[in-house]
Amino acid sequence: MVCGPSTQHPLLKSRHMSSVVQTPTASKAKTSHVGAAIFALAMGGVGIGVTEFTMMGLLKEVEQGLNISTPEAGHLISAYALGVVVGAPLLAAVGAKLPRKHLALGLMLFFTLANLTSYLAPDYGSMLVSRFAAGLPHGAFFGVAAVIAASLVSPSRRGWAISMVMAGLSISNVIGVPAATWVGQTFGWRLLFLLVGGIGLLTLVLLWRYVPYQAPHPDASIRRELGALKRLQVWLAILIGIVGFGGFFATYTYIAHTMTLVAGIPASLLPIVVALYGLGMVAGTVVGGRLADKSVMGTLYWVLPGIAAALVVYAVAVHWPWSALVMVFVVGASGSMLVPALQTRLLDASPDAPSLASSLNHAALNVANALGAFLGGVVIAWGWGFVAPALVGAVLAVLGLGIAIASGLLERKKPLTA
Repeated sequence: MVCGPSTQHPLLKSRHMSSVVQTPTASKAKTSHVGAAIFALAMGGVGIGVTEFTMMGLLKEVEQGLNISTPEAGHLISAYALGVVVGAPLLAAVGAKLPRKHLALGLMLFFTLANLTSYLAPDYGSMLVSRFAAGLPHGAFFGVAAVIAASLVSPSRRGWAISMVMAGLSISNVIGVPAATWVGQTFGWRLLFLLVGGIGLLTLVLLWRYVPYQAPHPDASIRRELGALKRLQVWLAILIGIVGFGGFFATYTYIAHTMTLVAGIPASLLPIVVALYGLGMVAGTVVGGRLADKSVMGTLYWVLPGIAAALVVYAVAVHWPWSALVMVFVVGASGSMLVPALQTRLLDASPDAPSLASSLNHAALNVANALGAFLGGVVIAWGWGFVAPALVGAVLAVLGLGIAIASGLLERKKPLTA
């Protein structure tokens, strides 16, 4: 049932959800600074994307700089992902009683300071701690940012508004990540964290200037937010993200090694490779937002097998430079199309705890990050080569489709409004 409750978005028309999403401040903002507010929120996504994804492109430099092995360098990526998983539900729940603008400001300040500590970290152990700390506000920031963006537009444009915020993460891969990768390769990988700190400070100014004040819900509480975890559909949506998106990270984590050792692309061109991946992510995020406005579950049903197909083709095409570059774009696009639908699905499944539900999407995606990186590392360690992670990712996407189908069948028996 594609055109079910999640497609029509009746929850937004309910008395309860209207108190969460449509506020007097939001209505006023519709005629003034909606675009600027969404841009400010998206800028936070740019900084988050730069610190998360550039580490993958600078893995070799990090290994040399800290005198560690490739698996140990990979643990820095996993530490960040673990921080997201821990921080997303925790900080979203703790911040439930705060005005959303103030929560967004606090989270971005935390993120900025944590990245500056990564610049100063003297050794591997302290770097692990600082990367974990930098990940803590990631999911909660995107969670509250998505709720703010959705509150500024009509219910029929929620998917678009959320995709515009998520586009910051994608755009970072077009501009920020290639630039940071070049800076890291040329002048030292630690400068990445100074760059992210600068983006964080800019975001703080923009948030303060353009995001409208929204009073917290009068019934907001930690218990109310954590109530989202009691709903089976919330957990199914989380599982779709963890399993279905795992292949994206299984492929992306080892992209530097795959492009140089399999496709034969010079290391000096890796910024271009990352930029192509980012362009695909931007395209996929925008298209995915439009598709989610038409049908949330329909988007999941079509995108997941599309991811699987793209990864299988990538595994073949990566042996030649030009076809490898084309498929880098395609894989980035197909994976990112999934994100707005998952974000919207979680909001639909838990209208009374929107910040926590929305933040859980990023917790799920970072579990997918850790899962994909781990499984990709396993098959590489088995001697299957750097192409194998893409095939593992295709299997994960198919499994994610199975979970999505199960969620849809359950919704037929028990609609989200029940």
